[in-house]
Amino acid sequence: MTGKSSLIQQLFRPVKSRLTPLILLGIVAFPPLCFSSSSAAGYKPYAADLTDLSVEQLLDIEVASVQSASRYEQEVTDAPALVNIITSDDIRKFGYRTLADALRSVPGLYVTYDRNYHYLGTHGFNRPGDYNSRILLMIDGHRINDNIYDQTSIGTDFPLDMDLVERVEIVHGPGSSLYGANAFFGVINVITRKGADLEGTELSGSTGSYNTYNGRMSYGKEYGNGLDVLMSGSIMSSRGQDLYFQEYNGTAINADRDSNYQFFSKIRYKEFTLTGIFSSRDKRIPTAAWESVFNTTRTRSTDERAYLDLKYEQQFSGQTDIMARLFLDRYRYFGSYLKDYPPVTLNKDASFGSWWGTEVQASRSFLERLKLTSGVEYRNNFQLLQQNYDDGGSSYLNDNRHSNIWAFFLQGDLKLSSTLALNAGLRYDHYDTFGGSTNPRAGLIYKPFENTAFKLLYGEAFRAPNAYELYYGDGGTSQKGNPGLKAEKIRTYRLVYEQQYNNNIKATLSGFYYRINDLITQTTDPSDSLLQFRNIDKVDARGVTAELEGKWSYGLLTRLSYTFQNAKNLTTGRILENSPQHLAKAALNIPLFGEKLFAGIEEQFTGRRNTVTGRNTGAFFITNLSMYSRNLYPGLELSATIYNLFDRQYGDPSAGTPVHQQDKIMQDGRAFRIKLTYSF
Repeated sequence: MTGKSSLIQQLFRPVKSRLTPLILLGIVAFPPLCFSSSSAAGYKPYAADLTDLSVEQLLDIEVASVQSASRYEQEVTDAPALVNIITSDDIRKFGYRTLADALRSVPGLYVTYDRNYHYLGTHGFNRPGDYNSRILLMIDGHRINDNIYDQTSIGTDFPLDMDLVERVEIVHGPGSSLYGANAFFGVINVITRKGADLEGTELSGSTGSYNTYNGRMSYGKEYGNGLDVLMSGSIMSSRGQDLYFQEYNGTAINADRDSNYQFFSKIRYKEFTLTGIFSSRDKRIPTAAWESVFNTTRTRSTDERAYLDLKYEQQFSGQTDIMARLFLDRYRYFGSYLKDYPPVTLNKDASFGSWWGTEVQASRSFLERLKLTSGVEYRNNFQLLQQNYDDGGSSYLNDNRHSNIWAFFLQGDLKLSSTLALNAGLRYDHYDTFGGSTNPRAGLIYKPFENTAFKLLYGEAFRAPNAYELYYGDGGTSQKGNPGLKAEKIRTYRLVYEQQYNNNIKATLSGFYYRINDLITQTTDPSDSLLQFRNIDKVDARGVTAELEGKWSYGLLTRLSYTFQNAKNLTTGRILENSPQHLAKAALNIPLFGEKLFAGIEEQFTGRRNTVTGRNTGAFFITNLSMYSRNLYPGLELSATIYNLFDRQYGDPSAGTPVHQQDKIMQDGRAFRIKLTYSF
């Protein structure tokens, strides 16, 4: 970036295709021509008199709100961020099995799977080999990223059953001014259901391709004395596939198994909420990762996640809100890798992370023009243990540490006039490992009309080096730590235009530009040929996203989005690996029989992506088809989904050597799931 170009030029300079501007213009300027109520033949148009609508219909059309953008609930159009929301209705109607499935549907996001973990890409950034640490993932505001790898778990290792999700809030852009580290590219907050949403017992079971079975039993109830209880247990097992890998000229048999079990409880009594989670997931690894023996069932990884969270919330006179939280967390990782040194030996990799912490937040409104929010946080990582050893043999790593993190933040939301608002915030975080980091955010929101909003947003964020990057070394075999690592820094600019049409259609056009400095990258030290993480790279990126959503009270839903992004490594001058320049998504859900039977279809296009070897994976389309019914029989829900309907063969870029010998990891072909849920 030369500094001579305007922000608008920086945002849109790479968009040189003649087709792209036409698509963006058409989506924003002429959505009524494509998605007007008259195009839905056979359906009543949106009711002119809101009193004619049922309560459920009114809930369908109310203005969406978000909690995670400013740490308090506000309308999406007032939030100083670009926000997407996935509802429980979306999860059921489109058959999302995991959080990764749901996030694939969000404009600008894409998911990579290496047959062990799922990784989330955003803003054109999803580097192969990284442990998914630049997105902050929360459940009901509780941080889920672990304290060893800072990993965002979105696949079958996500510790919550998707049936327990009320909605998922995706806040795009830097969030360190409120949430600290890992909120580098954005924040995902998963809001869970309440006992009152069940009012009894739910039983759910499903079966699908690759001998996959799921079962869940949940109980929830709201009692008259202010007590609300939700308890649930889930289990999943999948045989997986027998996968052929040309790099080994062979098939990995019975080496793709996946299983998990999950327990969740949430007890709310008046102002107090106690939440507990325990989950364990075991995955066999068919790719012969980390130079392990090919075609074995003994190479596998196990991830356990658990926490207790006690939260207190109180509102005083409608002007002041107080929130306090005390939590205790645990993370366990066990990896087994069968290696032929020779002789054939089982190498064990283990990480144990434990931490506790607290946070206090207060918000107060002044004269209906100013809202101030402030808070303090503290986390004590009293266990950061990493081990690597051969089963019954040599020990290569046994590193146990502890650390402290504290932070404070302040945010103000000021109404400058009836049409103009300013949001500004600042947070300071202090780490024992590298020192402090100060990160500001500012947003100017202009609403000239009731259904129109323009947002000019600026933010900075950081990612602290994690324990794995700082201290992991295997005794000089292949990798060594780097305690001198600094934090990564990002600076982001974003323009957003949001337009609502006739209470049914919302159009959004946004553009972003960001620069990353001191990017932590794994490289080879020429002095000893060992791998080491260093602050050596810079990234420059920009892009545009156009979104269109139509939603009608009778259940018809349409979504359409297109994203162009251009993310470059300034050190090499090349487009980043695993960074598609084009993403396009479309979804349609149609009520076939009142509000009891629905049909849905999704189209997801991903452009070609560079691999670590300089080749590319090729572009691909994925089509998913779903059917969903509810209350055909009282309390009964039935759904069926076909994923990758046309059996498209495609692969995701691998992490490259020494993690993978494959250049790309092939993904699932056509698959199905049938699911039954009964409430009583």
